[in-house]
Amino acid sequence: MTSSGTFIMIKVMTWFIMLLLCLDQSVPQFGTTPNIKHIVVGRCYHYITLVDPSLRFDCEEIWRHFEEAVIHRSSCNVAAEDYHQMFDAMQQPWPCDRFLFWSKTRALMHVYAAAVGHFWTLEDTLVGFMFNDLIWCGQDEESGFNFSSCPEWSAGRNHPVYSLWRQASQNFAEMACGNITVLLNGSIPNAFNRKSMFGSVELDSLNPQRVDHVNIKVATNLQGPYIESCSRGSIADLIQILQSRGFRWTCIDNDQTLMILQCLQDPKQPSCQSTFEQLVAQTQTLIHLNQ
Repeated sequence: MTSSGTFIMIKVMTWFIMLLLCLDQSVPQFGTTPNIKHIVVGRCYHYITLVDPSLRFDCEEIWRHFEEAVIHRSSCNVAAEDYHQMFDAMQQPWPCDRFLFWSKTRALMHVYAAAVGHFWTLEDTLVGFMFNDLIWCGQDEESGFNFSSCPEWSAGRNHPVYSLWRQASQNFAEMACGNITVLLNGSIPNAFNRKSMFGSVELDSLNPQRVDHVNIKVATNLQGPYIESCSRGSIADLIQILQSRGFRWTCIDNDQTLMILQCLQDPKQPSCQSTFEQLVAQTQTLIHLNQ
């Protein structure tokens, strides 16, 4: 293993406990998130002040465009196009060779991205940072947010939350460039699902003239089941689509870094013993070579 590879492993160990506290916190589908304006505008100022001070955005203007897109329409009548003014007010440059896409691997994706420290996900963009885990919808009778009840995403294609994330996902994929990574879950049927946000929006928005290489990583649960892999199941369909569109690709089952991250969460799993032994042996070899 290279010294850079060992450095990544050390980062994984160091950051894991802290990162675990921030994983996959879901929000129930009730009404609009209370204090949504303060949360959204506050997150915007936090982002442009602490996350990326090079950005010069008007957070209040972004909020106004968001509000105009939602509150004057019924709860299932907000199209992705209705957010265009908001997105125009927050166009953001994104770095090549760092784009990470995922489907049904949210918890592992967050640990992986933070531990490696290289990837750039939709949640790392300004729009993702501002609206992550929030709920919102308008009202038919009144001009304002409905804080009592919002429909599920499945209620319609023009659900206000779904429409925003669909447009954000499209923008993110259209800007993807260089080498990109896709993280999929091999322990579920249809790891690549054409109805998912990745399968229905992001994949079709990737530009083979901008994307040099698509790196697919298939992670399975340590205890199984082992349903899909690079050579089995729906992932073969994904590879066929990539080939037909002219993308270059690789596919890896059970990437070592991903396995270590999973083993840190559940080290008593039988498969983790050999994983840790390999890591120790590789580290000892590297130390010996550097002496």
